[in-house]
Amino acid sequence: MSILFADVTAVTMDPANPVIKNAFVAVEGTKIASVGTGRPAGEFERVMDCAGKVMMPGLVNAHTHVPMALLRGYGGGHDLQHWLNDYIFPAEDRMDERCVAAGTALGLAEMIASGTTCIADMYMKLDVIARTILESGISANLSCGGMFFGDPADFSPEKCGDCANQTALTEGWHGAGDGQILADVSIHGEYTSCAPLWEWMADYGQRHGLGMHVHVSETKQEHEECMAHRGGLTPIQILDRYGVWQNGGRAAHCVWVSEEDMALMAEKNITAVHNPVSNLKLASGVARVPQLLRAGVNVALGTDGVASNNNHDMFEEIKLAAILHKGITGDPAAVSAFQALSMATVNGARSLGRDTGVISAGKLADLILLDFSHLNLFPCHDVLENLVFSARGSDVCMNMARGKIIYENGTFLTLDLEKIKAETEGYALPRVFGGR
Repeated sequence: MSILFADVTAVTMDPANPVIKNAFVAVEGTKIASVGTGRPAGEFERVMDCAGKVMMPGLVNAHTHVPMALLRGYGGGHDLQHWLNDYIFPAEDRMDERCVAAGTALGLAEMIASGTTCIADMYMKLDVIARTILESGISANLSCGGMFFGDPADFSPEKCGDCANQTALTEGWHGAGDGQILADVSIHGEYTSCAPLWEWMADYGQRHGLGMHVHVSETKQEHEECMAHRGGLTPIQILDRYGVWQNGGRAAHCVWVSEEDMALMAEKNITAVHNPVSNLKLASGVARVPQLLRAGVNVALGTDGVASNNNHDMFEEIKLAAILHKGITGDPAAVSAFQALSMATVNGARSLGRDTGVISAGKLADLILLDFSHLNLFPCHDVLENLVFSARGSDVCMNMARGKIIYENGTFLTLDLEKIKAETEGYALPRVFGGR
């Protein structure tokens, strides 16, 4: 389908020309055909008058656990380890495929309505998640979060269920939907796995050309216990010893990474995925984003799971990423508005190996519109400032993923919201939580 967005303010995410007013953005099929101030020649199947609207690249949520939408706010008031062991892991043990499908659809609906077009998700029962994502229209890098709690000497691919899960994910879904779904290799974390699994995942990823996704240095306890047990090496460093970062990768959280870690991350092309809301809610700490940026590390943004965040609104992450370090450092320029937006768009896309995150001819047409007539966005003296510090997910009035409009003016075009709510209330929640 060909669509022309007319008279729109386009936030391109091109540092040389970040905002184009009164722009025309043409989409042909799945790609952006042209961007400029003159109306392109030719006929279009649909022309949208976008006066009063701001267009930007669709948001990239570079670290999440979508089915955890079922666990929104569950187990609040605890640190990560108690929260996981006493609340989350037991609840997840009760989640069957039908629960995961409901949670995935619920989480995707929230993401789509608030402007997300691409995610990196780490979870279980990946066949169910993949099918739901294909239906939704967004793009996703999927991973199983490899774990192994046994004696490392007893490890074998046959004994580790996540080796089988990884193989099934890659063989069944990598490249599905013309690249809509990509498989990543993954390790849940240093503290939930062992060296033989690290080596297996690293080798598998190298052989199949897959990205890597790992939780890294989320808490002080995790970071320091790793150093105590691994000869003074941090999670980033010990995983590097076993080849985990040979293809680069995404390191989620990075709250406690050292300067030495940062240098290694820049060298190895390891993206730090900043999850400010989740890290604050779980009292894990604050990632040193300005230092990461100065070290040359690519920094992306993620919500983490809803259970430790309470929503999937990436605009909340953008604002917090921009404002948090101003207060901590006393430097109002610690993280600029453009840097914060970059984390949620082009930086995230780069970390996932996606040709999106920028409004430019030839890029994938992942585009969202925000209604700048809303009171929280009016008046507008600086578009970037308003997007970072004033915008909310509820300001999104259109979401286009891969050239297809999947949400418009409050209506979902690929998901049945009432069916999702009914399945969540009628089956998933009773299954997981009983009569509570």
